[in-house]
Amino acid sequence: MRVFVPQEATSEPRVAADPASVKKLIGLGAEVTVESGAGLASDIADSDFEAAGARIVPSSGRNSALAEADLVVRVQAPTEAEIAAHQRGALHVSFLDPFNHPELLTAFAQAGVNAVSLEFIPRTTLAQKMDALSSQANLAGYVAVVLAAERLNRILPMLMTPAGTLSPARYFIIGAGVAGLQAIATAKRLGARVDAFDTRPVVAEQVRSLGGKFVEIDIGETGQTEQGYAKELTAEQLEMQRQGMAKVCAQSDVVITTAKLFGRKAPIVITRDMVAGMKRGSIIIDLAAESGGNVEGTVPGEETLTENGVRIVGLPKLEAHVSQHASQVFAANIANFIEHFWDKEAKTFSYRMEDEILKSSLMTHDGSIVQDRFKKA
Repeated sequence: MRVFVPQEATSEPRVAADPASVKKLIGLGAEVTVESGAGLASDIADSDFEAAGARIVPSSGRNSALAEADLVVRVQAPTEAEIAAHQRGALHVSFLDPFNHPELLTAFAQAGVNAVSLEFIPRTTLAQKMDALSSQANLAGYVAVVLAAERLNRILPMLMTPAGTLSPARYFIIGAGVAGLQAIATAKRLGARVDAFDTRPVVAEQVRSLGGKFVEIDIGETGQTEQGYAKELTAEQLEMQRQGMAKVCAQSDVVITTAKLFGRKAPIVITRDMVAGMKRGSIIIDLAAESGGNVEGTVPGEETLTENGVRIVGLPKLEAHVSQHASQVFAANIANFIEHFWDKEAKTFSYRMEDEILKSSLMTHDGSIVQDRFKKA
């Protein structure tokens, strides 16, 4: 089976393979081809891929490599023109964002390309090692803390000096999912005082185990989905939540919001009035900026300074700031996914349609869109 790893768009520094994943795939019996320069933004040279056993093709041979590949792996979704360049019957694996780009599923189906959307890998113990959303969110939580620390005009830990005691910075993490928990752990390691809130009371113990203080806000009945995500709140619950968080925000030096709703606009959890009540010099990192933002005033892709001196950071894909490690774990997720479905005798990908992982993540197969929620779209 021939696997091709193309170079991503210039705005994406991550790559879908690294030398370790290339060795793993070759060990399974695959042939791996990497487009020249694909790993440079993650400090992986072509020679590193060659040393692992991959064949390097120049960018001029990209379309030929796509046409010859049985399996194409990448980070971001391809263009419709790139989809058309795949050979019929090939498998494509990447983030596809099908809720916002259903036209890509139509293009895959028309081209006869089988497509897996990594966003739909189920959150189960078996699929944990293939869960690219979680591996990237973990790093985004870390980067959010570091970016805030870089912009903050004070240090994070308490420091006792002959000139007096410097109090620790206060971080408030909203959302204790994968990104939020990593943010809590990182801020605590750096010496900050950490408060955290989540609509799921079940995560309170996890917050405390990382050294954070769980903020109790009574907003009525809440819960989580079967996949472990927070359930969407009602308008009344969101307002109750905002009122409870306003006081904590006013006392905080850094607020990090992590509330995302897959396929839908992110909920507003920090209003302009709440921002206006924060201290001059405070930092807000909005991890949901790409899907509209959790903060009124967030400008996707930009940093803005409010009239009262609060900096709102709406930069996208924070995990890409540490692209070497982001590529490493993403490549491992991909390799583990392929290995799970690998037919050792035939040395190819086996479409075990009864498998819950493939059943959840396979969007198109044999020229048709196979997920009911996207057929009409």
